[in-house]
Amino acid sequence: MNVPQVTHGAWLIAARARLAPVIGAEDAGREARMILGHATGLVPARLSVAAADPVPQEAQDRAEAMLARRMAREPLAQILGHWAFYGRDFTVTRDTLTPRPDTEALIDLALAQPWRRVLDLGTGTGAIAVTLLAERPEASGLASDICPAALDVARRNAARHGVAERLDLVQADWWTGIAQAAPGRFDLVVSNPPYVSAADYAGLAPEITLWEPRGALTPGGDGLAAYRVIAQGLGAQLVPGALCLVEIGADQGQAVAGLFDAAGLDDVTVHPDINGKPRVVAGRSPIGGFGAK
Repeated sequence: MNVPQVTHGAWLIAARARLAPVIGAEDAGREARMILGHATGLVPARLSVAAADPVPQEAQDRAEAMLARRMAREPLAQILGHWAFYGRDFTVTRDTLTPRPDTEALIDLALAQPWRRVLDLGTGTGAIAVTLLAERPEASGLASDICPAALDVARRNAARHGVAERLDLVQADWWTGIAQAAPGRFDLVVSNPPYVSAADYAGLAPEITLWEPRGALTPGGDGLAAYRVIAQGLGAQLVPGALCLVEIGADQGQAVAGLFDAAGLDDVTVHPDINGKPRVVAGRSPIGGFGAK
């Protein structure tokens, strides 16, 4: 590319100005620093120290190429190839959703409860299952996804964080294929399923609609199709008293809680995320077994 060489500080100012009209001033500075840090190998603190130093030409060429991709609305996580979640970095590709801070509410709820065997339905990057097993070394689990490429990413993330020997990965369409892969049952089931309605999906940002896998975001219709399938299959996979946690959209708490109630779960509750928005629906399998009510 061979653009004229500039200092770290000057590059950041120019990149922020170019990004601001595209993604907003609030995010532009942060993302410019992440791009330059990735291109140069410098941590944010070092970027400040090196503000008056020229950016090496090879690093500047890399930064400019990454900036051009971001200007085209490619998600920064896909450009960097990784994203932070619950204090760990996870490999991200175009075959997976970017792990989002909202989902950390589900992790906190799971870690507040006792469990030893977890099932993660629709695992994507594996961020939920890998995080839970990394935080609970005595536990094991199974993670499923319908997409083989997503499972490859989850497999890499499991190895990266040292849980590969405790996490089985299987290609499955929700419950189809789970029983054959794991004859035993689970005391924790988690999922961040596609839940965006068809109407809401049409209004999402280009970073999402053009770059992230549509099937991982929306089932179409009212957005509740995956919850209906999950609720219907819980009876065969949960041990008595087991916990189920699913992430939801902000306006879906009542509807998903109703599906869990109808499926026979006890203690159905809706929990907020860090911003106070409804984010997770929880329920427990009856101690006396499903159908005991």
